[in-house]
Amino acid sequence: MEWEEWKPFYERIVREMGYSVERDREAAELLRAVLLENDTYLLKEELEVVVGKKVYVFGAGPSLEKVLEEHDFSDGTLIAADGATTALLEREIIPDIVVTDLDGRLLDLRKANEKGAFMVIHAHGDNMDKIGAYGALFDNVLGTCQTEPLDIIYNFGGFTDGDRAAFLAEALGAEKIILVGFDFGSFVGKWSKPWLKEHAPLWESKAKKFAFAKELLRWLEENGSAKLVWFQ
Repeated sequence: MEWEEWKPFYERIVREMGYSVERDREAAELLRAVLLENDTYLLKEELEVVVGKKVYVFGAGPSLEKVLEEHDFSDGTLIAADGATTALLEREIIPDIVVTDLDGRLLDLRKANEKGAFMVIHAHGDNMDKIGAYGALFDNVLGTCQTEPLDIIYNFGGFTDGDRAAFLAEALGAEKIILVGFDFGSFVGKWSKPWLKEHAPLWESKAKKFAFAKELLRWLEENGSAKLVWFQ
């Protein structure tokens, strides 16, 4: 998804979610500065070589636990959306790539990175504190934002960690993207937030995010070059 295609979605998201474009831009600049200062950034071309033709993207829905118990995903590239990283690590599965805005379990995000996972860290107006505090703790980082892209900060489209991970896979050349743990139901997976101990009833702001994520994934399914499949 190019910026001009993403821009109408973004403008709607800003209006409906009450976000600040100025703060989103400030966050992108901050992430850029952190990555440049620590020389930990990756370019898109460097991450493309990691991604194979088949990609599994793991969301943090309640179904993920059982799916990981019953199925083997070793035949593709593994991309974990933020909190799903914890669920994978519990099964001793190291994702190839982690897509995060740094609100998952920090110790697990760092553990995955230390064990070889590439990080895709997203900047938005509400996570500047986390970027400033934790951004320098990671190596091999591709930076993303939701405003206009900068030189080393990309915008491939997508809103939540999960659908952004799918847009990332598309941008990096995947031919088949399989969505795992994307429930979009009435419960939020316990891995979604560090403070959740169990699967929790869906709250209002999360429901709005789910609605945007589903809409964006439908767009990708209809307009992307990769085949998008929902894991059954």
